[in-house]
Amino acid sequence: MLFTFSVLTAQDISLALQKEAPMTLAEKNARWQTLKGGTRVGFLNSNKRYPQDRIPEAVSRTAETLVAWKGERVHTQLGVWSAKAVAVDAVVGAIKSKSGVEIPAGHVQIGLMGYVMTDEFRNGCGYRKPEDFDSSLVADAIHFEKNNGTLQQNQVQPLWVSIDVPAEVPAGTYEGMITVKAGKAYQLKLTIKVLDKVLPPSSQWAFHLDLWQHPAAVARVHNVPLWSDAHFELMRPYYTMLAKAGQKFITASIVNEPWGHQTYDDYPSLIKWTKKRDGNWSFDYSLFDKYIQFVMSTGIDQRINCYSMVPWKVAFRYYDERLGRDTVFTGKIGSEAYNAFWTPMLKDFTRHLKAKGWFGKATIAMDERPMDAMKAVITLLKQIDKDWKIALAGEYHAEIEKDIDDYCIASAHQFPAAVLEARAQRGQLSTWYTCCTEKYPNGFTFSPPAEHVWIGWYTAAKNMEGYLRWAYNSWVADPANDSRFRTWPAGDTYQVYPGPVTSIRFEKMIEGVQDFEKIRILKKQYKESGNTVKLKQLETALASFEIKNLERQSAADMVTKMKPLINQ
Repeated sequence: MLFTFSVLTAQDISLALQKEAPMTLAEKNARWQTLKGGTRVGFLNSNKRYPQDRIPEAVSRTAETLVAWKGERVHTQLGVWSAKAVAVDAVVGAIKSKSGVEIPAGHVQIGLMGYVMTDEFRNGCGYRKPEDFDSSLVADAIHFEKNNGTLQQNQVQPLWVSIDVPAEVPAGTYEGMITVKAGKAYQLKLTIKVLDKVLPPSSQWAFHLDLWQHPAAVARVHNVPLWSDAHFELMRPYYTMLAKAGQKFITASIVNEPWGHQTYDDYPSLIKWTKKRDGNWSFDYSLFDKYIQFVMSTGIDQRINCYSMVPWKVAFRYYDERLGRDTVFTGKIGSEAYNAFWTPMLKDFTRHLKAKGWFGKATIAMDERPMDAMKAVITLLKQIDKDWKIALAGEYHAEIEKDIDDYCIASAHQFPAAVLEARAQRGQLSTWYTCCTEKYPNGFTFSPPAEHVWIGWYTAAKNMEGYLRWAYNSWVADPANDSRFRTWPAGDTYQVYPGPVTSIRFEKMIEGVQDFEKIRILKKQYKESGNTVKLKQLETALASFEIKNLERQSAADMVTKMKPLINQ
């Protein structure tokens, strides 16, 4: 199938985070004229985004060598750029060893990358008008379902190649050819050196990835009724893709709009609250049960984070039979009225979760709120059942740390070493997050891709267990073409595209999680074998992963320099 990429006019200055110098139109045209009407094809750096309208600065290569563990997903990027319009088609041939062992074709994907409108960080969080922010086109979406298209004159078309190395293949060198047709056939050699080390399947990874899911967004972009059979069927490939990335958490809304209508799509409750005529309460868990069972069936089954007793706006909707309409409770958190409102629900919810066998996986989750409010919720939960687990994403607070089973701290904070050790001994999770606050490291559509790899290394360096980010798929109005949003930097609300279509950000996040797992496995092996030299080398390398160091050294440089320590 042939298709044409649209061209949007945009400035270049927002690429400053990647050190791309602005160029005038005349300068760009002069560069294109150096091709003398020709076409170029070659491997490019997978840690870079290449502007659509300028010739890549880097020298392209006709051969690429990747190093992989058995069971690892690895990737590379290549590009086609031309001074004339040309049809592009790319195919990966058989990748095999000299002894004839082949990496199955089903484990190899190639696809065209799509460009999306982005903006800039500026002040991070807060309402923004597009006209007030510099905008540009960036390559982000990876269309594995499209390996051919039409490249317009004076444009660049990046392509992405991913290889899922089977866990059972013998160690050794595997070679294959990528054929790109762009006016004529170009041959690129791909070599994969498979080490005699095994990366476990993602279901066994220790890294706790938590990208928040937004089911209503799937219904909207696919134009199907919310919670219909078609909706659940369409959600499955999105959740399966997320599970394969190592996702451990289910995002479950137990109240309506736990984030106060901040998102483009609604975020309805999975539980129907009803106040009966006699003043008692009933709770319909049928949708909650169906959704949780569905998500678990995709492989995301370790945690159920329930949002939230402490929403962004205290306005709990329920149906009042006596009034015959929906009503909203707005009592202050921690007040007698608030406790009276929540106690019947928590008692019944506890009973229901235990009956389903889910109580041990469930948490009442909340974002950073005033200390009095957080303490009040903790006290109430423990009064209902001392075994209730609590999840918090926010600042580090020593006074409530022991009460938080799943504690995810902002990047500006750190767990004291003794606290981390004590939490691990208690079986409590210690993770971290970034959001619209951090210029770097982050996962905006303008963020350098390697920052998502860097996140895995930083997690290992700080002896934490995972990373959280809003959000996996809270899409804007037209996510495939424009990643900007009214409130936050572009791309903040989603890491993948409708389809599902993966992205350079999501693939780099997987790379970072895999690196975390490699580090974990190697450290364990070095300790058990008494290999103090290699252990020291790895620990010294990890010590350099400080956020402040990104001010003077790129994530790509840091990660590339350290990769040989885990790929030898």
